[in-house]
Amino acid sequence: MTRILIIDDDTPRRTALANDLREQGIEVNEQKTLDLSATSKRAALVAVHELVADELHTLVTIAPVVLLAPNPSVKASVAALQAGAKDYLALPTPIGDIMAAIERATAYSVRQPITVSEPVEMIGSSEIMNTLRQRIAKIGPTDSTVLILGQSGTGKELVARGIHAASNRSHAPLITLNCATVPANLIESELFGLAAYENRPQESIGLVEAASGGTLFLDEIAELPPSAQARLLQVVQGENRKVGQAQTVPVDVRIIAATHKDLKALTESGAFRSDLFYRLNVLCLELSPLRGRRKDIIDLAERLLAETCQRLNKPGLILGEQAKEVMLEYHWPGNVRELSNAIERAVILADDGAVITQALLAIEPSAEPSFQQTVEPGARQTSLEDYFVRFVQENEDLLTETELAAKLGISRKSLWERRQRLNIPRKKTQQRGPRESS
Repeated sequence: MTRILIIDDDTPRRTALANDLREQGIEVNEQKTLDLSATSKRAALVAVHELVADELHTLVTIAPVVLLAPNPSVKASVAALQAGAKDYLALPTPIGDIMAAIERATAYSVRQPITVSEPVEMIGSSEIMNTLRQRIAKIGPTDSTVLILGQSGTGKELVARGIHAASNRSHAPLITLNCATVPANLIESELFGLAAYENRPQESIGLVEAASGGTLFLDEIAELPPSAQARLLQVVQGENRKVGQAQTVPVDVRIIAATHKDLKALTESGAFRSDLFYRLNVLCLELSPLRGRRKDIIDLAERLLAETCQRLNKPGLILGEQAKEVMLEYHWPGNVRELSNAIERAVILADDGAVITQALLAIEPSAEPSFQQTVEPGARQTSLEDYFVRFVQENEDLLTETELAAKLGISRKSLWERRQRLNIPRKKTQQRGPRESS
C-alpha cells in the first residue's frame, strides 16, 4: 500500500488533504514540522511555501518528495526540482492531480542495476510460449535493438530480462525505467545525464551511462517526450549527449523498448519519431494476452499459488476444480498481473490448508467479447468503455482504487482519468476489500 507523510504547519489544510488521500485508499501520517526520522519508506508531501535547501537535499535521499505551495514562483519550482523533488504543485490542487503526482513519485525509482547470469524462466507449454522462448534464444546473443509489444501485464519486462540473460551482456547491468513514471521535465537528465554548470559544479551520470556494457530497458517508450526521443536516437547510434553539453561521447549500451500502444500508428500521426521507431524496430516481439494462451493459465496459476503461499507462509492451499474452470473461462483483461493479484487475494483470505474457490478468486466468467475479437470500428471503443463502466460500478464498493486499477491492468492515474472522462466519480466512502500488507 502507498504510504504518505504530509508535513504542513497549517493544521486545517493538512487535515483536509490527509482525509482526501485516505478516501483514495492511501495510508497517511501527518506532521506539523519536518522530522527526518519519520520519512523512511514514505513519499513525503511537503505542503510548505519554502523548505530550507539543506533539509530538502536530505529529505530526497530518504523518500521521494512532492512539494505543494501556494503561488509558487518559477524560480522556486526550478530550484526544488534541481534539488531532487519529484514534483512541485500549486495550492489549491485537485485531488486527482495530487494522486497523479503521488503515483509518479512512488513509481519514479530506477531499478537497481542487476546482473542476470542464469536463464529467466517463463512458465507455459503452449505453442506461443515455446515460440517465444526460441526467439529469445536467437535474439539474445545479438546486440540489435528490440521492440516488445503487448498489453499491460503480459510480461514485457520478463521478456526483456530473458533477452539480457541470453546475451553476451549478461555479466553487465540491466537497468529498467518506466518512461511513463518520470516527469517530462526530468526524464532527459535522468536518462542522459546532466552536464556541470555554474550552480552545479559536478555533472550527473544518466541511466545510459550507468548501463554501459549492458542493457537499458525502456518500458512505455511511447510516453517519451519528443526532445528525449531525439537524444535516444543518438544513443541507439552509439553516442550520448548530456543535458547542457554540446559534445557527444561514445556509449556502448543495448536498448530494449516496450509499449502497449500502437507505435506505428503514433509514428504515422507524428506523435513518435519515425527514424527512432525504425531504429528500435529491428527485432520485434509481440506478446500474446493471457486469454490467447489458454493452455498456460493453470500452469501459471499453480506456480503463482506456490510462490504466494511460500511468501505469505500459508502452506497447503490448492486450486479447486471449480476455480480452475472459471479461470479458463475468464477473459483476464489485466493478463498475468491480474492473475497474480487474484491468486494473492485468494491466499490472503483462505484458511490454512483450504481449497481455493471461485469466490476467493473474486472473478466471474464474462460474456464480454475478447479484446482481440473483430468488431466494427465504431463499436470497439464503445464496447470497451461499456465494460470499464460496468466493471468499476460493480466492484468499487469492494475494492480499493489500487485493486481496481490492477484488475483492469491500468495505472491509478489512468483509472482516475477514465473516471473523469466517463463521468463515474469515485464514491466518498466505500467498504474496501483486502489490501496489500505494508
